[in-house]
Order: sequence, then C-alpha cells, then structure tokens
Amino acid sequence: MPEQAETTARAERFWNPYVAGVALGLVLLASLLVAAHGLGASGAANRVGVTALSALAPAHVASNPHMATLSAGGHHPLDNWLVFEVLGVLLGALVAAYSAGRLKKKIVRGPNISVPWRLAAALGGGIVMGIAARLARGCTSGQALSGGAMLSAGSWVFMLAVFAGGYAMAYFVRRQWR
Repeated sequence: MPEQAETTARAERFWNPYVAGVALGLVLLASLLVAAHGLGASGAANRVGVTALSALAPAHVASNPHMATLSAGGHHPLDNWLVFEVLGVLLGALVAAYSAGRLKKKIVRGPNISVPWRLAAALGGGIVMGIAARLARGCTSGQALSGGAMLSAGSWVFMLAVFAGGYAMAYFVRRQWR
C-alpha cells in the first residue's frame, strides 16, 4: 500500500497530460498566428553556437557559407523568432515546474544508474540529437508538432517511427528503471 501512495503522490506532481496537451496546442496555434511559424528548437541552438563561434573565430564564421547567412545583411544571429521561442520555452518550463511543485535541483535517474553515468548519458544523447537535428534540417519538436499539425504525411510517418523505436528500445533498458 505505501508503494501505491508514493506512486499517487508522485503522479499528482505532474500536470494533467490532457491539460498540458491542450496548452501545447494553444501555444502552437499562437506561434502560427503571431510569428507565422510553427514550433521548433534546433535552429536556436545553431544560432547560439554561431554567435559564440563568431566571438572566438569571426574569420571562420565569415568563410562558412551557412554560418555567414545567419549574420548576412548586418543582422545578428540571435535576432530570430526561434531564439525568442526557446526563451519562452524555458520560461514556460519554469512556470510549469513551479505550479506542479517540482521546481527543485535534482538529477532524475533510475535506481541502478549513478549520477556521473546519468549526466554523461544525457550529454552524449544531447550531442547525438543535436547533430541529427542539424543533419535532418530540423528537430523532432518541429517535425512532430508543426508538421503533424499541418497534416504532413512525412511528419506522421516520422513520429510513428520515433514512437516505435522508443517502445522497442524500452525493452532493452527496462531493467535499469526497476
């Protein structure tokens, strides 16, 4: 019985998934109406990276055709709707965590995973996802949310493949979370 109480207490500290889904849908609608763009995040990370690199090696940025286009015409790479969207995501995450009573400094991990291993795995996974997003010319949030909302067949196929891959991989890592 104490296990059930702990599970119930833990579940109450998350937003209701239906409320969160409706809120996310409204954010996507607002993004389409206000900025005339859907949701996505990988472009903002790219722009932050180009800004940092231009401070360290401006000649390299100027000689790279892709990086040079981000600051063409005297525009600053951070002067883009994606950067403001990601700042809004961070603010929204803080509000959601605070309102759910989960705003704490904590590293979430399985019982059989050490903190250094969890941090290394998160960093490695983030690097792989960042590289993949650049190679694919977009991230999963843009593909799933924006493309899915536009009823793009490719986006739906992609997301079904992501979920199938996630469920298939869960079989191999399930023991780490017991």
